[in-house]
Amino acid sequence: MKISKTLNKTLYQLIDGASVSASTLRKDFAEILQKEGLLTVQTHGSRRTFRAIDNVALKCYLQSNYEELRTIGDKDKDSYETRSEQAAKTGNSKLIKVRSCPGFPVNTYESIVCQLNGGELVVHPKEGSFCFITDWKSFIIPDDVIVVGIENMENFRMIRQQRKLFESEIGKYRFLFVSRYPQSTDLRSWLQVIPNRYVHFGDFDLAGIHIFLTEFHKYLGNKSTYLIPSDVEQRLVIGSKTRYNEQYGKYQDLCCEINEIQFLIDLINKYHRAYDQEGYIG
Repeated sequence: MKISKTLNKTLYQLIDGASVSASTLRKDFAEILQKEGLLTVQTHGSRRTFRAIDNVALKCYLQSNYEELRTIGDKDKDSYETRSEQAAKTGNSKLIKVRSCPGFPVNTYESIVCQLNGGELVVHPKEGSFCFITDWKSFIIPDDVIVVGIENMENFRMIRQQRKLFESEIGKYRFLFVSRYPQSTDLRSWLQVIPNRYVHFGDFDLAGIHIFLTEFHKYLGNKSTYLIPSDVEQRLVIGSKTRYNEQYGKYQDLCCEINEIQFLIDLINKYHRAYDQEGYIG
């Protein structure tokens, strides 16, 4: 994807926490970032603006997925090698994709004793922080821990404010919360090799369900489920018609053999609305 100077400038503004006019962000790029749960839309009469939901998550996503943006938001750009420099060192004229940040972040509100590189690792970040597991292939967690994947970074950072939700809807288990940012297949690859149950917590819209079915359930099978709160119907009644309408053309044929998920799809189509998972914070 070609990154123009105008698009680059707009993305810098979003990372810096500014709101930008919807007209300054290319439509296809805006759709991608909204699908990933990185942008929120604000309406001011007939004028629409975009704002980053989480600046750090947006920066990580852009750096991980677009070579032209691998230094965006970094103050010290000279600390990164360019592909041409790598090619010169290796003698390879082909451009080499380097992942400077493999792995995924984890969070928990209870202490969990895990293993990393054969040694003990106690995962228990203080409120306002989370851990990042880089050497994920050696990361082992207890079998009785349920892994909860959280799509949006705001929910991931504020898990303590959602504890009642998880305990009432899933049960009083030990939970390890994970996020797939920066965007990669590392999290899914790790989930495939561990025996633990996986619960996906995303937005209650057609795009969110599609992400679960195609990027997680397809690979994890029956050990993966979608978190559907008991009050989801009441929430959808007051959800967003705009987002539903934006997604409907692409996902109107979405269906699922899993009864619970098909029920959620039917509710979303019944009310023609979508509901953000951030509504469960607090």
